[in-house]
Amino acid sequence: MAKVRAAATAGLVLSIAISPSLAQTRRAERIQRRQERQAARQQAQAQGNHAGQWLRRYKGLPPDQQQKALGNDPQFRSLPPERQQLLRERLQRFNSLPPQQQDRILQRMETWEHLTPDQKQQARQLYSRLQDLPPDRRQRLRTAIRDLRAMPPGQRQQIIESDRFKSQFSPQERDLLSNASRLPLAPAENGPSEPAPEE
Repeated sequence: MAKVRAAATAGLVLSIAISPSLAQTRRAERIQRRQERQAARQQAQAQGNHAGQWLRRYKGLPPDQQQKALGNDPQFRSLPPERQQLLRERLQRFNSLPPQQQDRILQRMETWEHLTPDQKQQARQLYSRLQDLPPDRRQRLRTAIRDLRAMPPGQRQQIIESDRFKSQFSPQERDLLSNASRLPLAPAENGPSEPAPEE
C-alpha cells in the first residue's frame, strides 16, 4: 500500500512538474509562430510587396498552379492553418469573378496598402458602424459613399451638408459619410455588399 501511495505521489509530483513545462513550451511555440509571421510581413514590406501584388503576378495561371504557388510562398507558410485555408478560399472566390471585378478588387487592395495605420483604423471603425445599421440604411449609405468617392474631394462635404442629404440622412449618418469621404479609398463596387477591410 505504501508503494502504491508513493507511486501515486511520484506521479502527481511528475505531472505537476511537467504541466508548467508543457504550458511554457506551448506558449514559446505560439510566440515563435507570431514572430515568424511578423518577420514574414516585414520581409514582404521590405521587398515592396503589396496586398494585390501576389494576385497580379499569379492571376493568369490556372487555379491548380496558383494554389501550388501559394503553398510555396514563405509568407503564406508562416500563417496558421486556419488563416491559410481562408486565403485559399478567397483565392478561389477571386478566380470565379469576372475580370473587371477582379481589377476593382486589386485596385482596392492597392489603395488599402497605402493607407496609414491611423487611416486603416478609421476605415475599420467606419465599416463597423456601417454594419450596425439596418440593411436598407446600410445600402443607402454605401450608394452615397460610392457617389461621393466619384466626386472631387472639395465637393464632397458640400454635398453632405446640402439640404438633399439632410433630408435623406440622419446627423449620425452624415457624420459617417463625412468621415468616409475624407479617407483616400478606392471606389466601392456596385454590388450589394463590400468585404470588410483587410486586417
